[in-house]
Amino acid sequence: MFASVFNKKPEEENAGKAKRLRKELAEADAIVIGAGAGLSASAGFIYTGERFRKYFSDFAGKYHFSDMYSGGFYPYETLEEYWAFWSRYIYVNRYMNAPKPVYEELFSLVKDKDYFVLTTNVDHCFQKAGFDKHRLFYTQGDYGLFQCSLPCHSSVYENEEIVRRMTAAQGYQIAADGSLTLPEGRVPEMAVPSSLVPHCPKCGRPMTMNLRADQTFVEDKGWHQASLRYSEFLRRHEGMRVLFLELGCGYNTPGIVKFSFWQMTAVNPKATYACINLGEAYAPKEIWKRAICINEDIGAILNQLKLQPA
Repeated sequence: MFASVFNKKPEEENAGKAKRLRKELAEADAIVIGAGAGLSASAGFIYTGERFRKYFSDFAGKYHFSDMYSGGFYPYETLEEYWAFWSRYIYVNRYMNAPKPVYEELFSLVKDKDYFVLTTNVDHCFQKAGFDKHRLFYTQGDYGLFQCSLPCHSSVYENEEIVRRMTAAQGYQIAADGSLTLPEGRVPEMAVPSSLVPHCPKCGRPMTMNLRADQTFVEDKGWHQASLRYSEFLRRHEGMRVLFLELGCGYNTPGIVKFSFWQMTAVNPKATYACINLGEAYAPKEIWKRAICINEDIGAILNQLKLQPA
């Protein structure tokens, strides 16, 4: 459908683009938000640098990886060490609040509109910011859920209690605001007690995260219900003035948000495609006239939109 080479829209001032986007937000019959990792990065959920060193300097020193993502693929020798890494990983990226209120600012812009969210993010930030869980489709899973590693059945399990226990067993103290601290002079343990290693309640195999990495990903009843709600939302708004708002989506899984938004915009002459993504805001030429592409930090643009008159 689209040209093989995608081009940036001609440069406009970001202020002018933001004004256009504010108008579309106000006048749209429906808003479909497509969110990727760039949105959480704008909110401060960074997997590298100071944040990585603060929580994983011990693992970095022992295994010489330089970001959380790489550490998630390391072949740890024991399940106890594997879960020491992953319980910290899950806790800081799922149960701690994002450093910046980017999701809250997005919610303030759409809360009174007919909206739906399609996201590849797995950090639960939308619900923590106030978004209606029945208007969310987490396509790639949730850090807050475990599943059987085989899997032997199609259920998923809430993990907050066990993750907190594993984190505390490493020496961390969990404050009332959810932040983690280590007592002065304390070095964190790099293994959890064997008694805390989670196993499948049906077959006894080790549990794993409910994250889409391969064919073992469990799409449970809740996943399928969310998928149906998304499909129904799109069906109800066919041919209407729809704003497809893409935030921080790259090219790891472009078919989920980016390409589908381009296609749905192309076939609906009343639709508008908007993309905010620092350095990666593009649109194919087929929808240029109905595209708003802003190469800027998402949080900065959302704050600007919040301050503009409707």
